[in-house]
Amino acid sequence: MRKRKALLSITLAAAMALGTCGMTVSAEETGSAVLNVMIETPVESLDPQQATDGTSFEVIADYTDGLMQMDEDGAAVEALAESYEVSDDGLTYTFHLREAYWSNGTQVTAADFVYAWQRAVDPDIASEYAYMLSDIGQIVNAEAIIAGEMDKSELGVTAVDDLTLEVQLNVPVSYFLSLMYFPTFYPVNQEFCESCGDTFGTSPETVLSNGAFILTDYEPAATAFELVKNEDYWDADRVSLAGLSYQVIQDSQQALMSYQVGDLDITLVNGDQVEQVEDDPEFDSIGAGYLWYVSPNIDAVPELANLNIRMALTMAIDRESIAADVLKDGSKATYTAVPMDFAAGPDGSDYAEDQTRYSDVCTYDADLAAEYWAAGLEELGISELTLDMVVDADDAPQKVAAVLKEQWETALPGLTINLTVEPKKQRVQDMQDGNFELGLTRWGPDYADPMTYLGMWVTGNSNNYGLWSNEEYDAIIEECTTGDLCTDAEARWEALYDAEAIVMEEAVIFPLYTQCNAQMVSSSVTGIEFHAVALNRVYKNTVKTEE
Repeated sequence: MRKRKALLSITLAAAMALGTCGMTVSAEETGSAVLNVMIETPVESLDPQQATDGTSFEVIADYTDGLMQMDEDGAAVEALAESYEVSDDGLTYTFHLREAYWSNGTQVTAADFVYAWQRAVDPDIASEYAYMLSDIGQIVNAEAIIAGEMDKSELGVTAVDDLTLEVQLNVPVSYFLSLMYFPTFYPVNQEFCESCGDTFGTSPETVLSNGAFILTDYEPAATAFELVKNEDYWDADRVSLAGLSYQVIQDSQQALMSYQVGDLDITLVNGDQVEQVEDDPEFDSIGAGYLWYVSPNIDAVPELANLNIRMALTMAIDRESIAADVLKDGSKATYTAVPMDFAAGPDGSDYAEDQTRYSDVCTYDADLAAEYWAAGLEELGISELTLDMVVDADDAPQKVAAVLKEQWETALPGLTINLTVEPKKQRVQDMQDGNFELGLTRWGPDYADPMTYLGMWVTGNSNNYGLWSNEEYDAIIEECTTGDLCTDAEARWEALYDAEAIVMEEAVIFPLYTQCNAQMVSSSVTGIEFHAVALNRVYKNTVKTEE
């Protein structure tokens, strides 16, 4: 049943069209197998400076290397950077690149990184992740460039020569190296990108590979697409797979059936399916790092600007029931703005280990929720309220949204919740545009520090969907990123708790659960690396044996 035929091959003509210098690539030639992978949502963007979602990041990382990569434990280790030095004051990073090539035969150079990072902060590109270079990475002049006050050429990154990249920071950043495996920091070949114009990142012909695989079959919103092994990859000897074959399947039952008949090697399962397969040796539950939460549009919806209404909504959520009775995949009920199991403090403890820290403002208490609700309605001078919530078209979010609707309408008299189901790309766009009232969404950690979550709620951050603003909060975050606390690990940690407390007390988000991926992985497959941070799945060390 698991027997696979070689699925992928590229003819000489196709390889030349991909800019691979006449190289032919085929599963037959490598003698290895193709991994068949299920994903829940289509890729949203293959532009590394424009992509914002985990699925896009995974695929971009399949065929692109950055300066650093993750080892199996998630630590930052060298990729395109063969070595690096950090100045004594922590403000200058010098990366020495190894000899590596794009799939059109041109060498990867330091100028490719300079161009890509300048794209990331260019106001004309309007990258949502531009703040990774300014607020998070603290690269010199990034903030002013993003604000349109300086030219992008003034960014603190320099190609000293073809294989030497120098980066200047405003302040020391303890996690800077871990940012380097995040796709926003991946290189882009300027000549190729500009030759593609607006079509860059939309097809195999408009992307270049310098990584483990080469994209061979893709179009925007594709429900199936393929990659093959890059035989010219600098670390090709470690790559066993002949390629990757992705299938977008949003219906979990259909996905499980495809797995059971051998059409998939890895698939997600959820809900009642977990009970069907949890005793199967091919079943596992892996922490995915994502925090799922509800975002209220505080700025645009007067009723949600009322704190009592927001407190009623968050207090009426039975998170334990959602995790245990709806998802059933190992996901953990979460009561903090920063989820558990991804960031360790100066003493090595989990930042979010204490899930009772904010129990006075985030817990399940239907009676207290009703009191907040009554107070909020009285302040607003209304007796009933209808709110719309946008939710992804995927299976699990729809199930969660349905339960949230039931819990809220049961606990809060006079409340009606209308669910608007949208493709994820549209849902994200609506939330970014402020065209929503409530939004069921998620955030995954881009690097192993609480700031990857707390940075979202700074005034003006592109991911601060509800446009909440608090001067005290902004001041604490600034002190932790550019002030004295950025070099005092213990004091910084405590200040981050102070900032998180403000978010929770203001009910800026309603945390729901920290996602685990309940999944089936074929016994013929080993070596998939699963990470809670940045890139959830990496296939460079994956081996698949034919049965």
